[in-house]
Amino acid sequence: MFQTLTDKFEDIFGRLSSKGRLSEADVDAALREIRLALLEADVNLSVVKSLRARIKERAVGDEVHGALNPAQQVVKIVQEELTASLGGETIEITYASKPPTVVLMAGLQGAGKTTSSAKLARWFKAQGRNPLMVGADLQRPAAVEQLRTLGRNIDVPVYSEPSDPVAVARAAMAEAKSTGRDVVIVDTAGRLAIDEALMEEVRNISDEVQPHYTFLVIDAMTGQDAVNTAEAFHERLELDGVILSKLDGDARGGAALSVKEVVGRPIAFAATGEKMEDFDLFHPERMASRILGMGDVLTLIEKAEEAYEQDQAEEAAARMMEGQFTLEDFLEQMQQLKKMGPLQNLMGMLPGLPKEVRDVEIDDREIGRIEAIIKSMTMAERTDPKIIDASRRSRIAKGSGTQPTQVAGLVSQFSEMQKMMKRFGGMGTKKAKGSSRKGKKSKQRVKAKGQRGGRVTPKGGVVAGGKGPGRKTTGGGRVTPKGSKSKKAPLMLPGLDRVDDSDLEALMDKFEN
Repeated sequence: MFQTLTDKFEDIFGRLSSKGRLSEADVDAALREIRLALLEADVNLSVVKSLRARIKERAVGDEVHGALNPAQQVVKIVQEELTASLGGETIEITYASKPPTVVLMAGLQGAGKTTSSAKLARWFKAQGRNPLMVGADLQRPAAVEQLRTLGRNIDVPVYSEPSDPVAVARAAMAEAKSTGRDVVIVDTAGRLAIDEALMEEVRNISDEVQPHYTFLVIDAMTGQDAVNTAEAFHERLELDGVILSKLDGDARGGAALSVKEVVGRPIAFAATGEKMEDFDLFHPERMASRILGMGDVLTLIEKAEEAYEQDQAEEAAARMMEGQFTLEDFLEQMQQLKKMGPLQNLMGMLPGLPKEVRDVEIDDREIGRIEAIIKSMTMAERTDPKIIDASRRSRIAKGSGTQPTQVAGLVSQFSEMQKMMKRFGGMGTKKAKGSSRKGKKSKQRVKAKGQRGGRVTPKGGVVAGGKGPGRKTTGGGRVTPKGSKSKKAPLMLPGLDRVDDSDLEALMDKFEN
């Protein structure tokens, strides 16, 4: 969603970093570009003016002029002020001393209220709570059935009855107390536009259940209209926070940057995908870092911890570095990677990636094709791909719906990866270090007299070659004139052939291609 804005910020900061010292004119020029970039991202005008004023106040003062690296200091200021515009701190959810904790979900029709209610229930369940979802949207056909379907998927009960919304909410509170449910999430009805009937219904439900949190679900792709919607609801309901849905869309993302300053309420949660697990607390500082192209390592680590078992990951890493990594291990790692979400989103969390790499369109279906190829192999073929001949390739291709050339390409790339990992793994062993020390000692030996197989450097004069001092022959040992720099001997790892740096670079190129 923020890709275009990220690219523009990177261009602006790239030009700033090329200057050793920053004048007030340089800062003003950068601020004009930042203002334009934010307006093009559909950020509210008042928010843009406020953000620009705060940045300028700090950027033209001693805070920047006294810094060792003024450009980096400006980046830091922009990041801090952008974080403040996004909300400053992550919301902390507290629970009622006398359960249940009640959460009221409000919003327009189509914003994603029902799905967000289920995602929020799953989140509470992951925190060790026992949520109950309430289907109080009796206006939209099949809204309650949709909520029940989602509830079955995440194993959370749903309460509803064909009466009126206020009666449903009242009965749901009694149900939660009798069944020991400590969190109640009330999904209310929406409209295509704000009207008095909608507001009256939501307000009556709110008066009945006395919610601890009232969250407004807004579609992040609706731009400034989402901010206007939030203002209208806040006037009548006293919101506690906003839930942004569809944050993974391709809209300009101005709503996320505007809602906190305009409405005065933080973004509590954000949905970054269609799956139930693509939902979490909104972290303003992490989002600001991603917008500025700095990645989001903390979120990446959290996703990895959720998807990977530590023991399995350590075993896989050990097998990889020992050169015992098989296609079966590779398949398992890919399946774990898929649990972390779309690859395009993961790429956006990696810091320091050039925008040319970050902007590459990644087709997640390619992982499915690779999985199909590996699953069409026998266990013996996964363990030792070298046994895959033409007839086996043909069988695997038919079983996976691919071409034999694709099977051969996967096997070839995996073989190169195995070799590379084994070589890199050997670099860290004591045996490899010992070999390196021996190599250095052998280089330092200089024989005074020519001996067969020895390295000869006569004192004074240039030698064309030969087996002894003074003999000008065309063959013989390795000769390095005194005073010249000798070419480094190729790296020798235990049990492996000699590998030059150029060979390693070629392998890296093959693997990347």
